[in-house]
Amino acid sequence: MTDRKPLIAGNWKLHNTVAESQALAGAIAAHVGDGSACEVVLGPVATSLAAVKEALGGSAVGLAAQNTHWEDSGAWTGELSPALLLDVGCGYCIIGHSERRQFFGETDAGVRKKLAALLVHKIVPILCVGESLEQREAGKTLEVVLGQVEAATEGLDAVALAPLVVAYEPIWAIGTGRTAKAEDAQEVHRAIREHLAELKGKSWADSVRVLYGGSVKPNNAEELLSQPDVDGALVGGASLTADNFIPIIDAGIGRAES
Repeated sequence: MTDRKPLIAGNWKLHNTVAESQALAGAIAAHVGDGSACEVVLGPVATSLAAVKEALGGSAVGLAAQNTHWEDSGAWTGELSPALLLDVGCGYCIIGHSERRQFFGETDAGVRKKLAALLVHKIVPILCVGESLEQREAGKTLEVVLGQVEAATEGLDAVALAPLVVAYEPIWAIGTGRTAKAEDAQEVHRAIREHLAELKGKSWADSVRVLYGGSVKPNNAEELLSQPDVDGALVGGASLTADNFIPIIDAGIGRAES
């Protein structure tokens, strides 16, 4: 279908103790092993990053932080820099999640600074974009989503942006049990890719992985991942147990082999 390697990322949000995180990571690592047709990434709470890295051992599963700051060090109480994330073993970082934008006042400008800082440290940014239910019902989905993509990548060229992953997460589908229909997700994913091509060039845009997030579960993952521009999933609640997350990983492997 495509030479873009599927990516399944688990965002554990504010869940799991160190011991629980290690146990879950170990179960997922045992399933994935030291190689897979599908890239798998886990995003535990910050206090469990080092422990999860240890639990992953020599497996192919990657480690993601859920947020970062744009400065390497300084008087930024409570923040974690890309340099520190790299030091603990993170190869990925989620930025711009709707919960950060909605509850912690994150702006497009701040997300762009975080994205640029991560690229300097060669950490893969997983850039979240998505519209609210009100915006969707007003017919503003593409205006909002493409605007967030454009703002985050402004001033950065395709070479610098090569590692970028975009995650489309309609806010109205996150943790609600509501999921965008597969064809609706494909429509937005295609629009994101076309907009990236207009901004930075088609060959680069064709290589960017665009994930879907928003109540992804074992029973809908295969259908979502069958869409040509849906390259994987950013999974919330269903990533908190191996029984739910592993079938989604397997759907990603199925996409790679189709």
